[in-house]
Parts: sequence; structure tokens; C-alpha cells
Amino acid sequence: MKNENLSEKISVNVNVASLAAIDFLVDHGFYANRSDAVNQAVRELIAREQSTIDRIIVQDTKDNSSRTEWFLGELTLTPEKLAAWSRHAGKEKLCGYGLLIIDESCDEELLFATVKAISVQGSVRASATIKEHYGVK
Repeated sequence: MKNENLSEKISVNVNVASLAAIDFLVDHGFYANRSDAVNQAVRELIAREQSTIDRIIVQDTKDNSSRTEWFLGELTLTPEKLAAWSRHAGKEKLCGYGLLIIDESCDEELLFATVKAISVQGSVRASATIKEHYGVK
């Protein structure tokens, strides 16, 4: 895979007092810039909520009668991973939040036979044929 920027730009409204505090910390060398400060706050939020995230994924997996592979963040589906899934009766569904990359060297027929559905809140990087087959953008 090419060396790509895997970040997304978002727009956030911050009240004046919070922004002033962020700028103060940036100006005094605690953070490189506003983005650095906000990213650190987001990392801390995720770390604090990790047990909740894990609990929800486990519960969703139990509630779902089909075999589901979950990911959060980034998942690259390689030919090796696809072959391993197919040897173990495959996964009926691939679900996640973030970025799913389906390596261009994955065998499409094996993928279609192994993974019955894909549901991603985020982005899918795959061939047009794969995206069309699963109805993803």
C-alpha cells in the first residue's frame, strides 16, 4: 500500500473560552498546534471509553446470529487473511467503523464466496467491482 495520509478533516465548533485555553497551551509549547491539542483530547476520550467500546462490540457480536468480523479504525484485508477466513467457513459479515482496505491482490471470487456482506461507517478502498458487489461507496 502506498504511504497515505489516513487522517480525515472534521469541523468542530468550540466555544471561545475553550479555544482561548487551547491557543494558550499551544503558545506556551504544550502542543504543536490546535490540531495536536484536539487530537490528544480525542485519544484520551477513546482511552477512557475503551471498555464501553469493547462491551458494545461483544454485545453486538452476541446479538448477531451470523459470523461477523468487527474492526474499529483500519482493517486491511489481504489475500492471506482472506484465505484464512475461507478455511474456517468464512465470515458472513464484515462490519466496522473507519477505513476498510481490500488489497487489490485479493481474489474477488474467493472474497464474494467468503464475505457475504460489508457494512462500514467510514471509507472502503477497493476495486469498483467489489464496491458494486457489496453496495458500498
